[in-house]
Amino acid sequence: MRSAALIAIRSWMVASLAASCSTREPIAGCTAPGPSDVAAPTIDGAPDARRVEAEPDVFAADTSLDAQAPANGPDATTGADSADSQSFDAAAEAQALDAASELPAPDGPGEGDAGCAASEPPNVDAAQKGDASCPAAIDSPPLIPAVHVPVGSAIPWCSNPPSSGWHYPIWAAYQAYDTPVPRGYYVHDLEHGAIVFLYNCGNAGCPDVVAALHSAAAALPNDPLCDADAGVRVRAVITPDPLLDVPVAAAAWGWTYKAQCVDLAALTAFARQHYGQGPEDFCTNGTTQF
Repeated sequence: MRSAALIAIRSWMVASLAASCSTREPIAGCTAPGPSDVAAPTIDGAPDARRVEAEPDVFAADTSLDAQAPANGPDATTGADSADSQSFDAAAEAQALDAASELPAPDGPGEGDAGCAASEPPNVDAAQKGDASCPAAIDSPPLIPAVHVPVGSAIPWCSNPPSSGWHYPIWAAYQAYDTPVPRGYYVHDLEHGAIVFLYNCGNAGCPDVVAALHSAAAALPNDPLCDADAGVRVRAVITPDPLLDVPVAAAAWGWTYKAQCVDLAALTAFARQHYGQGPEDFCTNGTTQF
């Protein structure tokens, strides 16, 4: 009898919760907060036009890596005004996000969706377009707010490669990789003003392309915000990306470069033109643990 009573009570509680969650009024535990629930950040008291929305509070405890980054660059400061100067353990951060990864994937714009309105063709100088034998397509896709989501979340973007938008709270270390860096990490690098050089050559490989991307990264001038003695000269990432629809690409915050081959002069001009233009401008290094 006691067991039957407990089963009846439990069934009543489940039914009550289901009924509560079906109402139009938000109830704790029924809905996950969206980007519209958070306030827009400001810079010197004014709204930040390129980072429209802050990270949702639901992720703040586990995913705010920006509040835990080490101070290894000349731009680092101390005190409450520079949360980016604090140290972090990237592996521990990733583990801490496991629990948050069960949250619903965010509903955001995807390539071709209404949230990704077509942008006006950008004005691009001839140096970035390449010569006739290797033309480059340069675009400035719509800027999507820089919101942090848990590592492993499925994120829609407005361009391929992505050039802004939602991303993981941890960014990739500034270096070259032989295996793909997940996009959620390297979009965070873009937010910090990095240039990400990308290639997709399939199983055959393309050592000549990779060597050319290394040359383009090497052509970037030394970054005064970086610490060369600590192994970081510039904010640049070189990685394969199997999701690309072209063999060669590069991305900066708000900009993409796509081509069928490498025109080193054009690619270098693109990288120099758009380097260091993310909404967060510092050179603290990231993680290699993906």
